Amino acid sequence: MDPVSAKVVGLSASSFSFFHLFIRADFIVKAVIIILIAASIYSWAVIIEKYKLFKRIQKSAEIFEDQFFEAKSADALYKKVEGVDDPMINVFKSGIEYMMKHRRVSDQSEKVMHHMHNAIDNEMEKIEKRLTFLATVGSTAPFIGLFGTVWGIMNSFQSIAISKNTSLAIVAPGIAEALFATALGLLAAIPAVVAYNKFASDSRKYLNKLENFTQSFSSAV
Repeated sequence: MDPVSAKVVGLSASSFSFFHLFIRADFIVKAVIIILIAASIYSWAVIIEKYKLFKRIQKSAEIFEDQFFEAKSADALYKKVEGVDDPMINVFKSGIEYMMKHRRVSDQSEKVMHHMHNAIDNEMEKIEKRLTFLATVGSTAPFIGLFGTVWGIMNSFQSIAISKNTSLAIVAPGIAEALFATALGLLAAIPAVVAYNKFASDSRKYLNKLENFTQSFSSAV
């Protein structure tokens, strides 16, 4: 058996698992793989956190709205939720606390609304924290993976030039590493994009809910 055929047989018998692809890769491709894996893991951590957050605040908002419209007085409701940390409740408390401190201020309704809108901005900033990371991963991960792909293919061409042999045994490892980087880029980007779009939509809906509550608060109180 000639050396090239032996090398092909060796490659076909060897493992092309993710671990072996990573071990065979050079420093640049390894760095790309590590970056993409880390981005993917952190993206999933953010996705799980935001999923739980939106599920919790949407449910708590519905409960609090019912409590607000059924309450006999805003002061009594304020005392009931004084130690609770929730976006809608925090907006409500900001309005009540402003009214308590500025009872004699003229045009109080407009000032209360302005104060509550500031509270909404603060709460939405906390809710939307790290969503930009998902958007960044979704837009950049495919290009980072593509960089690893280009680098791996470039290494394959260098192997061909050095060995002066176009056999699959020469180009297969570099191409496999390159495709692995591409796959990881897509694996990181697709969930991040889908999750960002969903959470951005949920954020807009929740913002509308807070603004509608502020209008109801102004009319009722």
